[in-house]
Amino acid sequence: MSANLIHGYEVVIGFETHTQLTTRSKIFSRAATAFGAEPNTQACAVDLALPGTLPVMNRQAVERAIQFGLAVGGHVSPLSIFARKNYFYPDLPKGYQISQFEIPVVQGGEVEFFLGQEKKTVRLVRAHLEEDAGKSLHEDFVDQSGIDLNRAGTPLLEIVTEPDMRSSAEAVAYAKELHKIVTWIGICDGNMQEGSFRCDANVSIRRPGEALGTRREIKNLNSFKFMQQAIDFEILWQIEQLEEGHKIIQSTVLFNPDTGETKAMRTKEDSADYRYFPDPDLPPLVVASAWVDDVRAHMAELPRAMAARFVKDYGIPEYDAITLTQTQAMAHYFESVAKASSQPKMASNWIMGELSRKLNAAHLGFEACPLSALTLAAMLSRIADATLSNNAAKVVLEAVWDLSPDGLEPLAWIDRVIDQKGLKQINDTKALEVIIDGVLSANADQVEQIKAGKDKAFNALIGQVMKASQGKANPKDVNDLLRAKIAAL
Repeated sequence: MSANLIHGYEVVIGFETHTQLTTRSKIFSRAATAFGAEPNTQACAVDLALPGTLPVMNRQAVERAIQFGLAVGGHVSPLSIFARKNYFYPDLPKGYQISQFEIPVVQGGEVEFFLGQEKKTVRLVRAHLEEDAGKSLHEDFVDQSGIDLNRAGTPLLEIVTEPDMRSSAEAVAYAKELHKIVTWIGICDGNMQEGSFRCDANVSIRRPGEALGTRREIKNLNSFKFMQQAIDFEILWQIEQLEEGHKIIQSTVLFNPDTGETKAMRTKEDSADYRYFPDPDLPPLVVASAWVDDVRAHMAELPRAMAARFVKDYGIPEYDAITLTQTQAMAHYFESVAKASSQPKMASNWIMGELSRKLNAAHLGFEACPLSALTLAAMLSRIADATLSNNAAKVVLEAVWDLSPDGLEPLAWIDRVIDQKGLKQINDTKALEVIIDGVLSANADQVEQIKAGKDKAFNALIGQVMKASQGKANPKDVNDLLRAKIAAL
């Protein structure tokens, strides 16, 4: 891993991500998992840990863990063990959390992503199943707190990385890619505001070549923006502490988005402090190879596999392919446009550029895109055959964005808009020569500058030709004709 040094220190970041699984019932009971119910209305006797109750494993939770293991290239363990993680907290009714420790259901794997144009890989240590705790409520109470146990027992898959990340930007890029994977395969809805996808960042610093420093864990980061802010503040805080001669104490810290600061909540325990031991109420979890094969057979094409196919089938760069597979809706939209227009690179450019810009401004995803893939394909075909320039195409895009085609076929609709707005590109060489001759005769001084090697003057002349043609001239033809005419003078 290349080091990004800050004031001579190397940053080391690892992640623990709690993903709530999309099961309708809890991991060890039949209570509902729906978000937003009145407090304590979705907590049954098992969730409350009443005497005599016993946990029963939710098969769908295991299946979602298998899906994740396959998606990241991890090893799905044929046998894994549930353990009791002992600690006291008011929203933990049993006084322990049922989790997995020594033998998790998924071991290893990796997450690949791009940071700018650079490809990165973060190794995964494990992904293990466990139950969520309840939630302490402080906002609506005076001098006391409330406990809502609706969330207690909700199935979680905790995904743990190696300390492979070296900057806040890299950490956020990893978190976004992981978010993409779990939502793509449908095991988590990814709603960070509701706590469905909660990230804990373990941050430490060291001098290059030294052993790992003491880490502090930033808990429950619920937005990518806050994630970067929290990590950046924590890095500078740790550097300041070491530079002033203080020691870093292993701690759990919280981020306050109002102040932009992290603050220690408690000292951080090590695994031995939790006194793990196998849960006597749950037998080992056995995952037969036939079950794994069946899950694999019914999974949708994974984003990495789809991106590789896009590179192979459509000849687009790997960066484009990975960007286009951010969501299934975006990927399917691109493929529809690429097939219908036979212009895959052009489709990629427009989808990643103008289309994404407009959707972001409207707070829409590709699943709700008001412009059909076939309409965009028709517009791209008119760019490809030189009927439209790129700039004129942007005008067409605005015109057809959220309007009905009135029963017209996409290409006929695009042609009607081109005609109505007078956007058809001038490809007639004689007509262009008349415009260019007029511009040259009116700009003799700039012609002399171009002959003297000043390219800025040439670009200015191109701009004047485009203006004289009302933006309809073919830019390539203008460039070629203008150079030829100036060379002949």
